[in-house]
Amino acid sequence: MLLRLSHWLLILSLSATSCLAATGELRYPRAPLGEEFRPRYPLALLQLALDKAGSPLRIKPSRHHMEQDRALLNLEQGTAVDVVWTMTSIEREQRLLPVRIPIDKGLYGWRVAFVRKNRSELLNNINSLAELRQLRAGQGHDWPDTDILRHHGLPVEVSSSYDSLFLMLRADRFDYFPRAVLEARDELAHINASDLVMDRHLVLHYPTALYFFFARERPELAETVRQGLELAIADGSFEALFQRYHAADLALAHLQQRQVIELSNPLLPPLTPLQRPELWYRP
Repeated sequence: MLLRLSHWLLILSLSATSCLAATGELRYPRAPLGEEFRPRYPLALLQLALDKAGSPLRIKPSRHHMEQDRALLNLEQGTAVDVVWTMTSIEREQRLLPVRIPIDKGLYGWRVAFVRKNRSELLNNINSLAELRQLRAGQGHDWPDTDILRHHGLPVEVSSSYDSLFLMLRADRFDYFPRAVLEARDELAHINASDLVMDRHLVLHYPTALYFFFARERPELAETVRQGLELAIADGSFEALFQRYHAADLALAHLQQRQVIELSNPLLPPLTPLQRPELWYRP
């Protein structure tokens, strides 16, 4: 019985591979309305990796817009999408197959904060974790960052809606909204944020990585992208693409001039390639 089941699963896997090859498409989650600016860099890097690996696949958005939770579930179930990029965690690496090359160079673990403009100096005199615990952060209810902050005793208010977090900040439901340094500039440019500013004084740092994830049944896709990324790192095209999209983000953030509060990450998987310095940003 087990032999027949294994044979059937193998046939299904080969059938899915043949279908993907026939269509020549690698489906990614279509960004929610108003957030189309977000995936520009990951998509450019994904296509670069496919090209470097000599793959004929071309990336294509899913039919429907997807929030992160839905995209991860569809990927796990093998429906609607073939790849998702997201912050890693032990739980996510158990469910899905990561390509352990941080496409963000670890900068999703460098967090600057949005604050209300009339409280722009709120974080000016925050120099320790104990002092930061006196303030309330805002985060998504299912974001790994929420658990990381709470692990360190930081008060966090949550929402299931990304857009509502900006409304909550404006309404004084929390004091500051930590954002990855690679996100902050674009977000301020694309939302109606005239009453919000990026704090200039503080940065939170914890080790984490943004990976491309695939279904565990699709190791050949993960291996293709891994090989392509390694080739792009070796020939400098990874770094060139990263700088094209994110040099302005780093220039605006002035990370070297900020007070750094270091946090550990209890969700960090043990196979995170911290031993490879070429994969990580160092301020």
